[in-house]
Amino acid sequence: MSSSQGRVATQIWRGLAGSIATLGLLAVMPAAALAEGVVQRAARTGELVMSGLADVPPLVVVGPQGQPSGYGILVADRIAAEVARAVGRPVTVRFAPVANPRSLVDTITNGKADLACGFPFSWELDMQVDFSLPIGISGLRLLAPAGRFDGSPAALAGRRIAVVRQSLGETELRGMQPKATVVAFDNLSAAVAALRAGTVEGVVGDTVVLAGLVRQQGLKGLALTPDLPFEAYAVSCVLAENDSAFRNLANLAIARLLQGYLDGEPDTVAAVNRWLGPTSAVAMPESALLASFEAILLGVETIRLIPAAAR
Repeated sequence: MSSSQGRVATQIWRGLAGSIATLGLLAVMPAAALAEGVVQRAARTGELVMSGLADVPPLVVVGPQGQPSGYGILVADRIAAEVARAVGRPVTVRFAPVANPRSLVDTITNGKADLACGFPFSWELDMQVDFSLPIGISGLRLLAPAGRFDGSPAALAGRRIAVVRQSLGETELRGMQPKATVVAFDNLSAAVAALRAGTVEGVVGDTVVLAGLVRQQGLKGLALTPDLPFEAYAVSCVLAENDSAFRNLANLAIARLLQGYLDGEPDTVAAVNRWLGPTSAVAMPESALLASFEAILLGVETIRLIPAAAR
């Protein structure tokens, strides 16, 4: 072997030795030191962490003992069950409330929470997180004393209208009626409180949440207008970006939930109707729920349960 060949061989062996040493280091590093997705973390800890505001009916309602419930919790529980099947161990949902709605997305991007439910799609938000399959359909409407407004954008000119700061409602109001006086709050609960106090004349926000707050607080004499929302949209859960393993399981769980309602599964129908159905705070007719769930599932494969005898 020539001296030049010897030098090449030495460099090659040094490179291989470095690679082997690196692989050996990775092998002895603890799993937590490596990048960990939500599914792997759930397999290790046995829980999914859900972020959200503590009082946004019907998505999340916190009881006197601090126990959360609501449609968003129902969705999260179904996602946890799907993850549990995948990892082969029980997985439960731990709700981690936040006081500031603007920190909700931060809890997902910094890994402090795994999901938050009840978000309309936003191109700006999509640059930071991923969206799940929609969990329902809602829209923006105006809450005000009955008869005060006719439901037209023109009627909002020169009027003090409350919105949630940096929300779809604020963007919509500024766009459809630039002459309205926009009064921004941190959440819809605060906006509704201002309406009750008479410091604003109406609130533009999510139809489902506004209806839930009115029912929860026993408010009288208020109406949601117009009959058709200013803007309709799908509502989803937000997840960490680029975690396809978790997103796939979340989407599967949501599809099973919606399909179960369409198929008339008694437990699923009762669970969804408790928060969204005719006797709930939202008082949505079952026909409307069926139509919205059918629309959501148009773009995915139908899930059919196969009887045990046929499997």
